[in-house]
Amino acid sequence: MLYLFLYPLHTSISVFNVFRYITFRTIYATLTAFLICFLLGPWAIRKLSYLQVGQYIREDGPKTHLKKAGTPTMGGALIITAILGSSLLWANLKNIYIWVVLGITAGFGLIGFIDDYLMQVKKQSMGLSARQKLLLQILIAFIGTVCLYLSPEFSTDVTFPFFKTFSPDLGVWYIPFAVFVIVGTSNAVNLTDGLDGLAIGPSIIAAVTYMVFCYVGGHYKIADYLQISYVAESGELAVFCGAMAGAGLGFLWFNAYPAQVFMGDVGSLSLGGALGTIAVITKQELLLVLVGGLFVIEALSVILQVGYFKLTHGRRIFRMAPLHHHFELKGWPEPKVIVRFWIIAIALSLVAISTLKLR
Repeated sequence: MLYLFLYPLHTSISVFNVFRYITFRTIYATLTAFLICFLLGPWAIRKLSYLQVGQYIREDGPKTHLKKAGTPTMGGALIITAILGSSLLWANLKNIYIWVVLGITAGFGLIGFIDDYLMQVKKQSMGLSARQKLLLQILIAFIGTVCLYLSPEFSTDVTFPFFKTFSPDLGVWYIPFAVFVIVGTSNAVNLTDGLDGLAIGPSIIAAVTYMVFCYVGGHYKIADYLQISYVAESGELAVFCGAMAGAGLGFLWFNAYPAQVFMGDVGSLSLGGALGTIAVITKQELLLVLVGGLFVIEALSVILQVGYFKLTHGRRIFRMAPLHHHFELKGWPEPKVIVRFWIIAIALSLVAISTLKLR
């Protein structure tokens, strides 16, 4: 919004020329989103407490979590507000990629909001069923992917890390592939959201990593030098990634151990959907396995646990899934699990960034 209103004035007032630079707008989108979360956080926590929107703790989970019962949840609504508000303020709203990622973020957030609302506010035993949530996620991801597919300049090639020229064109089959990436990432982040700050930390790390990918992939000369896929106008998504990182930092202030508020499905589903969409647009879909490696590990731990349990009629691989609960039951203090998982997320993101030169 500021770009559209203020940049045209640079012809008469030279200071407004700074709005043409993605780096400038990314920095201030980050700071704006951070301030929105940081300043509105105390009010949001009080409001959620007043409405008695408290976290439900499963009895079959780690016993140390029982003390968290009643902690305000649905704080992800604050994250979405900060991301959308900051992006609308600092991004170039003529860019179709901005609208696609905003739409999917808001759509997935709405799914999570409905699920949280039914459970936490209406006090129903369960919110949306797993099938309902999955179908709604697929629908929203499908609409967003079709918008990208119909965009004249969008490529349906899939880029493979470490390879310069191997980029198979999936054609129309790219649509289900992209839907799988977006929906899968959303649910992987949701599964990771089980400890104070555990999901938001790696989400910030992934957002910063994809901020780099957006910028270099949207810059023709840099993309050509690095021999990566050039996606015209995708650099603008760096502004969105900045807003996402800033909102995450602001929320982490209140979500750090011991958490004053949880994000709920409204936060985890939307953050995962946003990351998956950015990966699709920047043509770094497969690299998301590295950037979001922690989310992948957590999701795989659940899949393996459930599959092995059914095949062996009751035996388990882990003491409890997702994986973070396994380490809790082994006696690791919660802060140790969180920080060590963050370290893993940072290491995986650094490896992912290194692939820009390993081709």
